[in-house]
Amino acid sequence: MVAIDGWPKHSRYPNGHFVRSLGKAGEKDTEQEVLLLEHDVPHQPFSQAVLSFLPKMPWAITPEDLEKREDLRHLTVCSVDPPGCTDIDDALHCRELEDGTLEVGVHIADVSHFIRPGNALDREAANRGTTVYLCGRRIDMVPELLSSNLCSLRSNVDRFAFSCIWELNQKSEILKTRFTKSVINSKASLTYAEAQMRIDDSTKNDNITKSLRGLNKLAKILKKRRIENGALTLSSLEVRFHIDSETHDPIDLQAKELLETNSMVEEFMLLANISVAQKIYDEFPDCAMLRKHPAPPPSNYDILHKASKSQNVEIHTDSAKALAYSLDKASVEGFLYFNTLLRILATRCMMQAVYFCSGMDSDFHHYGLASPIYTHFTSPIRRYADIIVHRLLAVAIGADTTYPDLMDKHKQSALSNNLNYRHKMAQYAQRASVAFHTQLFFKSRGILNEEGFVLFVRKNAIIILIPRFGLEGTVFFDTKDKSAPNLVFDEAGPTLKVEQHTFCIFDKVKVTIRLDDSNIQHQKIRMALVDPVIPGVSVPAPDVEPQAKKPKLDC
Repeated sequence: MVAIDGWPKHSRYPNGHFVRSLGKAGEKDTEQEVLLLEHDVPHQPFSQAVLSFLPKMPWAITPEDLEKREDLRHLTVCSVDPPGCTDIDDALHCRELEDGTLEVGVHIADVSHFIRPGNALDREAANRGTTVYLCGRRIDMVPELLSSNLCSLRSNVDRFAFSCIWELNQKSEILKTRFTKSVINSKASLTYAEAQMRIDDSTKNDNITKSLRGLNKLAKILKKRRIENGALTLSSLEVRFHIDSETHDPIDLQAKELLETNSMVEEFMLLANISVAQKIYDEFPDCAMLRKHPAPPPSNYDILHKASKSQNVEIHTDSAKALAYSLDKASVEGFLYFNTLLRILATRCMMQAVYFCSGMDSDFHHYGLASPIYTHFTSPIRRYADIIVHRLLAVAIGADTTYPDLMDKHKQSALSNNLNYRHKMAQYAQRASVAFHTQLFFKSRGILNEEGFVLFVRKNAIIILIPRFGLEGTVFFDTKDKSAPNLVFDEAGPTLKVEQHTFCIFDKVKVTIRLDDSNIQHQKIRMALVDPVIPGVSVPAPDVEPQAKKPKLDC
């Protein structure tokens, strides 16, 4: 790591000085450190000044605490999260009331109870802005005592929550909404798969399972209505690494599977975020922290139109509803993966969603969710925006006092800008971490032979998606080490003619995948075309030996 001190006018080189050595290039710990530094992710250990504002252990809920909160420990509340999740932000319950209506609660970790405005802990969380999830490592926004213990809504312990409770009819229509600071005791911490198994197992009829079935039934109605209103369900392939417990190297790589329970949790989080957004905006029209998703300019959709037309499919993009409807209808006989590919392309056309202060903007609309107003309330352990929203909501219901910065729209706007920057950098760091672990995965595998689809066509290359790994790569046709084939690029298509073969978006191809580690600082996944066979361009399919899997040790 070096620092540049200046660049004299007449010098070809800048002046600088050595700061520190980060470690050996290519080593996992060094590369993780580098990608955190490259993306400006604050990851130093929390200072003593920050840690001094944590509660003293052992910590317990006092009778005075209970006086100020609604006691909801009798409710069958449970959480549903990915496997291995320790920073549990949210929990849910559903029960039938005597009049046949349903009470549904979204209970969110009450982080703002522990982080008071303006102290060192608060300033550090505001600067970090978000928790960053890398492969095999988490960079917390708040110290672990809060993130994985006192704030985390773990099962069978009393926890402070901020609850959003609705009364719904059987058609999932909201009859009443209320917000309250509460004490809950989660009855189960489930993974998405465990929750799904309970819902599907007809022999189970305990209170937790009944609650989950009620939530799932209502969520399906909410989702259907949201999609009818024009919300988009877009697709981006996420991958999951299975990590070796001893070496911490990736031993398997696969696209993530989504269950009904993923959607169930998402629907109620969206509903809570919308309900809270409306409440804080009604109370504080000038300083509510909201989140918007701008509509893309029409030119963003050019590639989507060209891609769909290549398969004789019409996509309408004049509104989110028209886009959602035409994506749902888009299919090509015998091409099962077509709709997913089209949704992946549609995702690339979208704008970035951003935080903003309501007093500094007039366009609140969230294009992707087709909602006139939206915010983030449901993840305060890992997003600072949610802590601000909690503080605004607490003031709105008389559960906490306000402070000058909370009501200052210029300060809220500056804070929003930092949060947008931190979120963007966290996303880039997460992608870089996935890319690095993908390289580690392929390093030990030699050359693999895989099927994929053409996602984009360029002047001298095709960009290919390998669904099995959720991996994108580029096949270049003008490589330096051999004579370039005859290339004809047609932007209108877009198509690329390589010798006698023409490539279009969505063409199915076979490629070899290998890791090129000739430059240790710029290792790359290289793809080469196997099929279609183009003389002088394609490579022969390798004899890929099935690799013996390393035996897992029961420890």
